[in-house]
Amino acid sequence: MPKHKLTNEEISDGVNLLISILIRYPEIGTVSFDPQYNQLNLKFMLSAIPSQDEFSNIKNLLIDSIAVYNMLEGLSLKTSEIQLHTHDKVAMLSIVRDVHTISKNEITLIIVLLREKLKDYLIFDYNVSLSEEDLLLQEEVIENMLENIKQNLLLHRLIGIRENGRILVFNK
Repeated sequence: MPKHKLTNEEISDGVNLLISILIRYPEIGTVSFDPQYNQLNLKFMLSAIPSQDEFSNIKNLLIDSIAVYNMLEGLSLKTSEIQLHTHDKVAMLSIVRDVHTISKNEITLIIVLLREKLKDYLIFDYNVSLSEEDLLLQEEVIENMLENIKQNLLLHRLIGIRENGRILVFNK
């Protein structure tokens, strides 16, 4: 059985995807790709801990919205996990999705819902220097890189984080 050799282009696709997601969606604190399960993990930082009822309502809304979106797109939803991790007075909302069914439009849907439901808690790193044209370019890159990753196997775990206004991507 031939071994799959990872090319620079495949590594570049993964890195470009994470960078573009973080540039386009300033609400996302970190994004990671797990090749073992072919999943993206989007993490959102919250400045306060939502109540159990509030989190449960948001979680149900997100799960239902993601399921309906995928049904309308004719896709069979594989992985959709939503968790809340707390520490002291802050929280991190984690959304795990499989790369084979997630799309740029679904990520946008998630962001819109979180902006609406967590507007008082959601921490974001908004870059005022990005024009509408830059944002549209990032959306196009996200779509293209998602398609490339769906077609090509990535073997390395990647993580993209925000740090002091910069975006860093690591091969884990």
